[in-house]
Amino acid sequence: MKILVAIYSPFASWCIPEAQVEWLRGEFPRHTFQRADTDRETLERIVDVDAVFGATVRPDQLAAARQLRWIHSPAAGIGNMLFPEMITSPVLMSNSRGNSAATIAEHAVGVTIALLRDFPLAFSRQLERVWAQDEFNAGARIRMLRDSRVLVVGFGSIGREVGRAMSALGAQVVGIRRSQPTLPQVTTFEHLHEELPLADVVIISAPQTKETTHMIADAEFAAMKPGAVIVNVSRGKLIDEAALVRALERGRLRGAALDVFEHEPLAADSPLWTRNDVLITPHVSGFQARHWPDAAALFAENLRRFESGRPLLNPVDKAAGY
Repeated sequence: MKILVAIYSPFASWCIPEAQVEWLRGEFPRHTFQRADTDRETLERIVDVDAVFGATVRPDQLAAARQLRWIHSPAAGIGNMLFPEMITSPVLMSNSRGNSAATIAEHAVGVTIALLRDFPLAFSRQLERVWAQDEFNAGARIRMLRDSRVLVVGFGSIGREVGRAMSALGAQVVGIRRSQPTLPQVTTFEHLHEELPLADVVIISAPQTKETTHMIADAEFAAMKPGAVIVNVSRGKLIDEAALVRALERGRLRGAALDVFEHEPLAADSPLWTRNDVLITPHVSGFQARHWPDAAALFAENLRRFESGRPLLNPVDKAAGY
């Protein structure tokens, strides 16, 4: 088989290290691995490959691929590849959902606690060398996760891990998912507006599809409990950022922690940067020391399965969008 490894980005964090490509070559000496580091190289080299281990394949690249049978994404999100020609093509797709669930859950817990305990205020006052004890006590601002109801919107591999972590710290967790739930603490998206007014913390961990784009907008912010916290560790387009800014300006929310944004990198003139009730991280919730070795290992297992005709791990339903 001929395999194209096309995992590149303007940001080094999202580029697969050459050591992982060499590891794959060592694991599968019978196959040929080519690397592409630009869209142009992908277009040139995809022509005669059987499989792509890649973060994106564009319509022109798919059209150029004469014998492509399978794409495996190193990420969970594959919405950028689900254009009409890909959906109707016979190309199989799989992703890496679950690989980063634990680290994303830890991130979600960390930023939630940071907002509930006013850590952004502490960071600001530390820079000013101000002892701000009375500011923390004013209005009993510090809140505990243990006393909070946490709504996890999107209860897949990431959402379930977030729920387990939050529950371990004493929070009451309610999950929302698309398919019919089998657990009493999980409900469906039709009940989102019933759950939003009850939640102290809202975690967004759903996949991006046509149905979930801007699923949290003006109406949803209006439905949320006053003083609630919202955390997005999924995809930026699930939240209408302009609506979020309006909700924050009205004092509707206690704060927001955002790891993903509608357009990345976040524009320098975005009002989100300068708000003291917003905690921004640059799309890093899924990273940890073994990120790339784990991603390569999952691809390797699926390559063995693909070779032998066995079912792939993490198959993507192209019509459903995840």
